[in-house]
Amino acid sequence: MSSIRPERGHLHPITQYARRVLDIWRSFGYELHEGPELETAKFNFDDLNFPPDHPARDIQDTFFIKYHPELVLRTHSSTVQMRWPVTHKMQPPFKVVEIGKVYRNEATDATHESMFFQCDGVYIDRQVTMAQLVSTLNAFIKKLYPDKKTRIRPSFFPFVEPGMEIDVWWEQSGKPGKWLEVLGAGLVHPNVITAMGLNPKEWQGFAFGGGLDRLAMLEYGVIDIRQFYNGNLDFLKQF
Repeated sequence: MSSIRPERGHLHPITQYARRVLDIWRSFGYELHEGPELETAKFNFDDLNFPPDHPARDIQDTFFIKYHPELVLRTHSSTVQMRWPVTHKMQPPFKVVEIGKVYRNEATDATHESMFFQCDGVYIDRQVTMAQLVSTLNAFIKKLYPDKKTRIRPSFFPFVEPGMEIDVWWEQSGKPGKWLEVLGAGLVHPNVITAMGLNPKEWQGFAFGGGLDRLAMLEYGVIDIRQFYNGNLDFLKQF
């Protein structure tokens, strides 16, 4: 009597890529900490130095919870910067990274989804410098893509000062190369250090964060981000 061997399952392509990224950060001494996807506006906005009139607080950008104005679906996983020092009384120095789902109230297309994955991290210690941040991010990119060129541009994020973005030169077969933004980062703003319950005159830090889905699209040659999430098993079985 013959039997049919059941087909083995496998990890989702975004999970595979996220684990690859996490392995690199762990090799740099970062601990994985997780936080809730349903987050308070305090952790998501207030403690990260978002002013009351910041556009990210508008309903066209953020999913608020009906009858619970203090709750949002987190718009970034940078909330890890606040939740662990505040709720778990974690004392510096520390290196923390989080990989998880985030949500934005925006129209979906080939490169945008209302739910996607981010990787955010923070390092808090004494006398942290931009030179440490730049060397750390360059080392991460070299581990992820050894042959890619990088560049750094100044940028602005409410929770860091100064802020910067790091781009990677990306070339695909038959297409012209282009600079691709992969990470935003900067030195942690003193207001954020204070919100952690720490003295900004004693402690400094740097923070970084970026989306994983678009990088995974380029890694796997996927042309539409929605393919990752529409449940098409013929597509998913390729990975």
